[in-house]
Amino acid sequence: MAQLYYKYGTMNSGKTIEILKVAHNYEEQGKSVVIMTSAVDTRDGFGVVSSRIGMKRNAIAIEDQTDIFGYIQQLPEKPYCVLIDEAQFLKRHHVYDLARVVDELDVPVMAFGLKNDFRNELFEGSKHLLLLADKIEEIKTICQYCSRKATMVLRTDNGKPVYDGEQIKIGGHETYISVCRKHYFNPDIK
Repeated sequence: MAQLYYKYGTMNSGKTIEILKVAHNYEEQGKSVVIMTSAVDTRDGFGVVSSRIGMKRNAIAIEDQTDIFGYIQQLPEKPYCVLIDEAQFLKRHHVYDLARVVDELDVPVMAFGLKNDFRNELFEGSKHLLLLADKIEEIKTICQYCSRKATMVLRTDNGKPVYDGEQIKIGGHETYISVCRKHYFNPDIK
């Protein structure tokens, strides 16, 4: 029986590496997968899943109007799994499409993304995945400042913490730091 999985973690927790690993394992057994990613993040190109360690792969870009259920349903061969990167950027209707892929097409879906933004608020995609997922798993990493578990993402601008602004600003190490709660509120404390 297929299930909808939501695997979330802060920046640098290895979410994309996990997607690439799962895809490789399925494909090595001759099983087809569909890899999709939000069209919002174009740092490495449109429709590219890319890890910080340099591994990358082409993917189907999910735009606001993308009908994920329709896309999967019309494929000539039913995939063994659907893998979603940057799931936090999905819209409500995308998440409901993923649930339909699981429930109506009996195809497992593994969605990976951030849970909360730099203001410590849920992203739209994350909120609906937390509501609909059959299995929810945290992918852990540690705070940049200490050995505690990182649970938050701190946005910075020229090394200074930023707590207000637009929810979505695409960036990497130059913009975001994975931190624990203590260092989210007091990033200068050692």
